[in-house]
Amino acid sequence: MATATLNATPRSDTGKGVARKLRAAGQVPGVIYGSGRDPQPLTVNAREFDRLAERVRITSTVIELALDGRTARTLVRELQRDPIRRSVLHVDFQELVAGEKVVVSVPLVFVGTAEGVKTGGGILEETMHQIEIRVDPTNIPDHIDVDVTPLTIGHSLHIGDLQLPAGVEVVDDPEQTVAVLSAPKAEEEAPAPAEGLVVAPDAAAEPELIRKPKAGEEEGEESES
Repeated sequence: MATATLNATPRSDTGKGVARKLRAAGQVPGVIYGSGRDPQPLTVNAREFDRLAERVRITSTVIELALDGRTARTLVRELQRDPIRRSVLHVDFQELVAGEKVVVSVPLVFVGTAEGVKTGGGILEETMHQIEIRVDPTNIPDHIDVDVTPLTIGHSLHIGDLQLPAGVEVVDDPEQTVAVLSAPKAEEEAPAPAEGLVVAPDAAAEPELIRKPKAGEEEGEESES
């Protein structure tokens, strides 16, 4: 399970105008909510949050949020970004409750070389790159391994085929395809010319005449010979 720490500051003012001023000052407005507590507005430092997001998978990492003299174990539940600049506009934290499972998305990591690739030159297509799971926050895996070694041409792997860590329950449909191994594409051969047909080489392109126009001649007109 990946964990990280982050400092937050409670705030009392809310609204779009307040949020714009906070962003201009290098702060990201947000909120923390959870079972047994009212939603509480807060701010986090934009640079500190960006550095954290570069180091960990931000939506599946338990964040120890230092807020108002205490530490809350949280998950980022919603992250709003500017569509152009990609800067963080707002972040929602969910406080975790001991013994209460959560639903998170975790990445799939494909390992091994498929048998059909080694022996038949097949093409492996990865059709999913993450899945949703239900798990205790203390046991959130960093990723799920997908062993493609036994895969042969014309066959596929599904979510139900994955080997999951103990205590992990898949939320997605187990029949969804994770990877498929296709046959190699046949090389297309150029058609042979018909019998008796002589293929002439391409005619040489006529060179372009570049010259200055003579006196009394408009540019672009041809002079008479």
